Amino acid sequence: MGVISRGVKNAFRNGVRTTSIIFILALSIAMSLIMLLALKTVDAKISSVKGSIGNTITISPAGVRGFEGGGTLLTDANVTDVKGLSHVVSTIGVLSDRLESASTNLISSIEPGEFGNRQKRQENSSVSSNNTSANQSFTMPVMVSATSDINSLSSLNVSELTLTSGDKIDASSSENIAMLGKDLASKNGLSVGSTFKAYDQDIKVVGIYDTGNTFTNGSVLMPLKTLQNLSSQTGQVNQIVVTTDSIDNLSSVETAIKDKIGSDKVDVVSSQDQSQNAVTPLENIKTISTYSLVGSIIAGSIIILLTMVMIVRERRREIGVLKAIGSSNTKIMAQFISEALTLTLISSLAGIILGLIFSNPVLKIMVTNTESSVSTGGPGRVMGGGGGAMMLKIGNGTGNALREMHAVIGWDIILYGFLAAIIIAIIGSAIPSFLISKVRPAEVMRAE
Repeated sequence: MGVISRGVKNAFRNGVRTTSIIFILALSIAMSLIMLLALKTVDAKISSVKGSIGNTITISPAGVRGFEGGGTLLTDANVTDVKGLSHVVSTIGVLSDRLESASTNLISSIEPGEFGNRQKRQENSSVSSNNTSANQSFTMPVMVSATSDINSLSSLNVSELTLTSGDKIDASSSENIAMLGKDLASKNGLSVGSTFKAYDQDIKVVGIYDTGNTFTNGSVLMPLKTLQNLSSQTGQVNQIVVTTDSIDNLSSVETAIKDKIGSDKVDVVSSQDQSQNAVTPLENIKTISTYSLVGSIIAGSIIILLTMVMIVRERRREIGVLKAIGSSNTKIMAQFISEALTLTLISSLAGIILGLIFSNPVLKIMVTNTESSVSTGGPGRVMGGGGGAMMLKIGNGTGNALREMHAVIGWDIILYGFLAAIIIAIIGSAIPSFLISKVRPAEVMRAE
């Protein structure tokens, strides 16, 4: 009987012990595979999150909360100053306003809801508790935003903007033109070429857009200079969106902006802190996976090593006989290595099946335990309403980064798992068999 075939046969000499070893080793290999899958999945998600967040900084007047006042508006000069800073690729000025019913003939497409009606009734009651209009519902104002770059979605705080009809506005124009969200246009029966009243001026509709969002689809987009002139805010902006050449330079550019304009005059919000909020829980999962992977590999190695030590010591007499009839140390080692490989390969097959079955459930448990540490932020503004909208968009992405995680299963991971198991089996069986093969046959026989 050949050395290898003898080793394979010996692996099944003790059925109970073989079954126990395969079961324990399969659990260890399954855990290693699950943690390896988790590591690969988390690494891919971290890269995705960092790529989706981007390298932008939003500057707004200190103390400003959307349209709720506070602070002194920024100026076009501030935009120019920031653009001259190192590592700054582009700067976009954004101005936002809201059109009340007194300043436009547009009717908002957004329903105020019970909260909005209740808030308005409270405001009206402070003027006159006997005024019957205080108990009536009110119409939401129409939000209008202007940007110096209509193609920059980050300046509009939207993830997409699709032109459904007409053309995009020329952001550098000062003409009385605008783009309308599709819901607002539908609500007011407007189309490309129509006009509406705003700031006591006729505004021509040049395009209709769709952002896939109810709030932004009920808004108006204008060129920056147009809104500055119409709202009597010439040369002023209430937000500057800065793009850096790298996400690694966000911190230094943020500091330079505060030094240039004055840290007491502006609020500077970069995507770096928000990206860290998204990446931190992912890093936590990665750390847990790494330690668990190392622990599983060590456990598997110890299981194989102790198993082979026990088997080799039990078969000390057999080894002595084999050496007495002329078997070399190499053949003896090959026999025990083939025995260990047989146990390991069977355990690996069972472990891989278990790992593939339980990888997603285990990852979901890890995500659930980590998700509570993610801050999704509070309510933000839409389309240029200060830094809140950017924070809201990023915050939602943070939660999705965890909720949308699924184990990435590939043949490369399975192959790595097999190779690792084989290497561990060879080392774990070679060491004890090598040591025991050094014994002299005479010593074994004398002991017997």
